[in-house]
Amino acid sequence: MDNSIQPTSALSSSSGHRNMPVIGLGCGVGKSNLNALKLAVLEAIKLGYRHFDTAAIYGTEKALGEAIAEALRLGLVTSREQLFITSKLWCHNAHHDRVIPAIKKSLSALQMEYLDLYLIHWPISAKPTSEEEEVGMSLPNKEDLSPLDYKGVWEAMEESQRLGLTKSIGLSNFSCKKIDTILAFATIPPSINQVEMHPVWQQRKLREFCKVKGMNVTAYSPLGAVGTRWGSNQVMENEALKQIAEAHGKTVAQVSLRWIVEQGVTVVVRSLNPERLKQNLGIFDWELTDDDYDKINQIAQRRLIPSDFLISPHGPFKTPEELWNDG
Repeated sequence: MDNSIQPTSALSSSSGHRNMPVIGLGCGVGKSNLNALKLAVLEAIKLGYRHFDTAAIYGTEKALGEAIAEALRLGLVTSREQLFITSKLWCHNAHHDRVIPAIKKSLSALQMEYLDLYLIHWPISAKPTSEEEEVGMSLPNKEDLSPLDYKGVWEAMEESQRLGLTKSIGLSNFSCKKIDTILAFATIPPSINQVEMHPVWQQRKLREFCKVKGMNVTAYSPLGAVGTRWGSNQVMENEALKQIAEAHGKTVAQVSLRWIVEQGVTVVVRSLNPERLKQNLGIFDWELTDDDYDKINQIAQRRLIPSDFLISPHGPFKTPEELWNDG
C-alpha cells in the first residue's frame, strides 16, 4: 500500500508525463550525517514522502539507496516505481563523454536501474577528475573551471534518457538566457529547472519564462538553507512571514513552503528532524490570503546562495552577473 499523502505535479518528458510529488526531501545534508540521513529517509517514507533529491557532489547517493532498499525490505513501499528519485551531474563530469558514465555511477551508488530525473547541476564544467579523486568529489578549483559545452553535454543527457537510465532530464541553476541556449538545439527539451526560491528570492521572471517554455520549476533552499555553511536566517526570521505564520497558527517554514506550492512550483526541503519532516507536509489543507500575498510581495528580494566558487577572472564567469544573466 502506498500511503503518500501529498499531491503530485505533471512532469514533461519525451514519453509523456510523469507525476512528481510536490514536496521532496533534500539529501544534501553533508557526508558526516549519513546515518542520520538513512533514518530520516525511512521516517519520511513512513510520513508519506515519495520524492528524494540527491546529487553526486552531496556524497549521499549510497546512503539514500541503502535507506530505500531498507524501506522496500520493510514494506514501507512495495516497489521502486512508487518513488521519485532525482540526482545531478557534477561539474567535473559535465563533458559529453562523461555524462553516461556519471549517471551509471550514481545509479550504482543508489542500487537502482533508473532515475526519475537527472539534472545538470550548474551551467559550467571543470577539469575531469580521476576515479580516485572522484571518491572525494568536491567544489572545483577555480583554475579548473571551463565553459560548459551546452550542445555536447545536453546531447549526452538526451542519450541517458533514451537509454532508460533516467525518465526525465533537466537543469539546475540555469538563467533564462542559458535555458534558451539549450532549447535552441534540444531534441528532448529540459523538463525542469531547479533553482533557489523562497519568499526572499521569488524568481518571478525566471518562473514566468519557464512557464512560457513549458518547463516546471523546483525550489531548493526554500527556508534559506539554515544550518549549512552558506545558509541564511533571512527567510526564517523575516517579520512579514512571522506575522503570517502567527495569523494562521503555522510555522514560518510552513508559510514559505505553502507560498512556493501556491506558485505551482515543486519544492525540495532538507531536514533530519522527524517533527519538522512532519510539519513540512502540513501545508495542503489551508491557503494564504490576499493580505498574506500583499505582505509577501513587499519583501525585499535578495539571492542568498553564494556563487563565488564559480566566479574567476580566468574562468567562464568573471562576475556573478555573468552567471545569473537572466536579463
